[in-house]
Amino acid sequence: MSLEIRNITKFYGRQKALDNVSFNLRKGELVGFLGPNGAGKTTLMRIITGYFPADHGEIWANGTRVTVDSIQIKREIGYLPENNPLYNDLFVKEYLEVAAGFYKLADSRKRVNEMLSLTGLIKEQHKKIGALSKGYKQRVGLAQALLHDPSVLILDEPTNGLDPNQLGEIRSLITDISKEKTVLLSSHILQEIEAICERVVIINNGKLVADSNIKQLKDEGFKQNQRVYVEFEPAVSLHELKSVGRVQEIQKEGNGWLVTAEAGTDVRPLLFRFAVSSGITMLSLSERQQNLESIFQKLTME
Repeated sequence: MSLEIRNITKFYGRQKALDNVSFNLRKGELVGFLGPNGAGKTTLMRIITGYFPADHGEIWANGTRVTVDSIQIKREIGYLPENNPLYNDLFVKEYLEVAAGFYKLADSRKRVNEMLSLTGLIKEQHKKIGALSKGYKQRVGLAQALLHDPSVLILDEPTNGLDPNQLGEIRSLITDISKEKTVLLSSHILQEIEAICERVVIINNGKLVADSNIKQLKDEGFKQNQRVYVEFEPAVSLHELKSVGRVQEIQKEGNGWLVTAEAGTDVRPLLFRFAVSSGITMLSLSERQQNLESIFQKLTME
């Protein structure tokens, strides 16, 4: 097991920021880490990286317990925090050389050049960091987090504020990196998580509410509340459609209706019988699988 989070609890005064959170990450996994603002994501990532301790519970990385004063664990984990603190007056290569010195790398120049190449910073290496675009600053942050070749990489909102082109570039970079490392990726861009992650961990109010393969999570949500788009000729009113029964919600969408069934109900036969009994034609009937965004909202708003 590459990373183990065991029963982590953290208080800020009387406020419980994390409540007995546990999950594991295997080597080579790229896992999305989700939760609304204030859910405890950043707190947990700081505990994982040894930035500050938990009040209860343990973190283990490659068989070594994470502690605030452990130098060894700093060699195992790379961290890109949300605010990406950089020295804007330093040149890109200069900054990475300084950072490499902190780790006392045997061949720091070679490693810096490797990171410049990996993160696409060769052409920018002689520019001051303060003159870089947001996307390139994120690349510098990633290069710094990877300098010491950690086995575990913690990324807190690495695509925050990027334009679509920059976002695609950073997405590809993270995907490539994850082939050899364990990556925990926090983001508010759920489409991004859905595009590059197979598994997602969701916390809400400091508690773990989901830890699942994304496809399984979507399938499970679909089974619980089937959603169907239906269109009739002639058009029917909301009042008429409510007579179908076993329906939780009905929303107007385009020329038809988006019907959400009650849990465990297949509403399609009911809609067919409604059309036959009403003497109207069903022009369209299609099931809608829930996306990650709708599942996230359900799990974090209940």
